[in-house]
Amino acid sequence: MKLQPQNNLRKKILVLAVLLLLVVSMGTGGYMVTEGWNAFDSFYMVVITLATIGYQEVHPLSVSGRAFTIVLIIFGVGVIAYTVNTGMRIVLEGELQEVLGRRKMEKKIKAMKDHYIICGYGRMGRIICGELRSNRVPFLVIEKERSEEDMEHAELFIIGDATRDEVLIEAGIDRASGLISVLASDAQNLFVVLSARGLNPTLKIVARAGEESTESKLIRAGADRVVSPYHIGGLKMAQTILKPAVVDFLEFATKSGNIELQMEELKVTEGSEFANQSLSDLGIGRKYGVIIVAFKRADGEMRFNPTHKTIVKAGDCLIALGEVSKLREVEKIFKK
Repeated sequence: MKLQPQNNLRKKILVLAVLLLLVVSMGTGGYMVTEGWNAFDSFYMVVITLATIGYQEVHPLSVSGRAFTIVLIIFGVGVIAYTVNTGMRIVLEGELQEVLGRRKMEKKIKAMKDHYIICGYGRMGRIICGELRSNRVPFLVIEKERSEEDMEHAELFIIGDATRDEVLIEAGIDRASGLISVLASDAQNLFVVLSARGLNPTLKIVARAGEESTESKLIRAGADRVVSPYHIGGLKMAQTILKPAVVDFLEFATKSGNIELQMEELKVTEGSEFANQSLSDLGIGRKYGVIIVAFKRADGEMRFNPTHKTIVKAGDCLIALGEVSKLREVEKIFKK
């Protein structure tokens, strides 16, 4: 779906072009009828009259020709003034720049792949975008409206209804890695999940649920994960009272931008030379000071506190704790 300003600008330019063409055509035709001049002389007379240049008349004018010239000046010069004024407003008010910027954005969106689509730019959507941005993950946002505050950010935006298939297709859902739906209502999120799953069966989908009864429906609709902010918020508040040290540690280890300590996922890619080796053979702890807290097998099995004899296989996802720089080095090793 295109931005409304782009449609408005096209309409303004079309109206201006029609008005100019109408005035020039009527003026040319008027001189041909009243004075019997040829088309070029009549057109030339219209141009010098509307431009207020003040050249002498092409041919001597009759009384009816002078009367027609007076009418042409009154209406034609008004049209020219309106055209110039509107054109200046388009340039000065940034409408043209906005449309050109939108076209540039559309080209970037068409070139995107392996990106994430964020449906909804409310309070949760802004937080999600901030986390993705800090981790340099490509993403774009779908929202019905975009405020001046949103314009200050550099996110790629599509103004439209995320529940509509054509909007998701414009967002490149067939090339995306995942979609996060955090719209205002559970019904809207359900529609988004249904549409997204139908358009891309392999897409990773995370959806927000306001009511607990909606979680199962979103899962059946195709969501891989469903997050209930109220449930998570309540648990965190309770744990903050019961286990404050644990909560402080988890917040410290998962906070974006923390360079001292970070908890990350390390994936062992297919064909990695370090696959089918034990943690002891890899020497991750000895060489890099990275602690493997848990790992998830490719079949979904989760194992906690693995021993040094645990075999790492291709497709495993290791939950590691350590310095960001060290984690990046280990990540590169697993991808070799």
